[in-house]
Amino acid sequence: MNYASYSATDGTPTWGIISDGTAYDLGPSGLNLAPTMRAAIEQGIFGAVGDAYLQAPSRPEEDISFLPAIPDPGKIICIGVNYRSHQEEAGKTEQKAPTVFTRFSDSQMGHLQAAEMPASTTQFDYEGEMALVIGKEAFHVDEEDAFDHVCGYAAYNDFSVRDWQRLTSQWIPGKNFPGTGAFGPYLVPAKDLADVTQLTLETRVNGDTRQKASVADLYFTIPQLIAYVTGFTKLSPGDVIVTGTPGGVGLFMQPSGLLSPGDVVEVEITGLGTLRNTVQAVS
Repeated sequence: MNYASYSATDGTPTWGIISDGTAYDLGPSGLNLAPTMRAAIEQGIFGAVGDAYLQAPSRPEEDISFLPAIPDPGKIICIGVNYRSHQEEAGKTEQKAPTVFTRFSDSQMGHLQAAEMPASTTQFDYEGEMALVIGKEAFHVDEEDAFDHVCGYAAYNDFSVRDWQRLTSQWIPGKNFPGTGAFGPYLVPAKDLADVTQLTLETRVNGDTRQKASVADLYFTIPQLIAYVTGFTKLSPGDVIVTGTPGGVGLFMQPSGLLSPGDVVEVEITGLGTLRNTVQAVS
């Protein structure tokens, strides 16, 4: 089942289920099961609606405006260089622990929203990734229990302002410009996916495939990431871990594959849909 956060035609933020091109409203302007997707996760509603959604007010999918899958996570934890192919192109092999940085929730945007290329950069890049969303409180979680704390998965594009990112060893400035964290279009319950490690991630720029990898190629696995992250911070329902990007980013391409205004970037993951954003220059 595809869940999504979106704005209704009157601009009211809501959430619901997208099925066969129709958006069924489960939020404030619909059945009002919970005010937000994050609240639905906290209340245990996410992934457990059954056929009740068919009674909800509905509208065509093309009439909604997508928001980030979770618009208001308390924490977004991003993992850097976590595919061997990306480690090799970046010259950062044989890591002893995950590379971790944070993204702020107000830097996010939804499917079909503009990826905002700031005037202060000449190095705007894409990073197609898979994100997982935490379903229950997680602290000091053992690897064997890690998947029990995941409620769902979605595509993510960690658009990066490389010149700001590479000024120091800390990446946070280059990862938090407004309109650079694309998340969606859907959040798919973990129980709907037989084996998440068998999913394939593909990133395309103007239809040209730039990245393609199996989630099984993660250097640090999902259980390892959850165990590591919850070893130093407590995660709550609705928090997000963005698991890393494969090789093929624009920065390391010859000639350069960095982005320009008007470029269309798609991140497609098996079973999770295709996240699409168009680059737009902003002042």
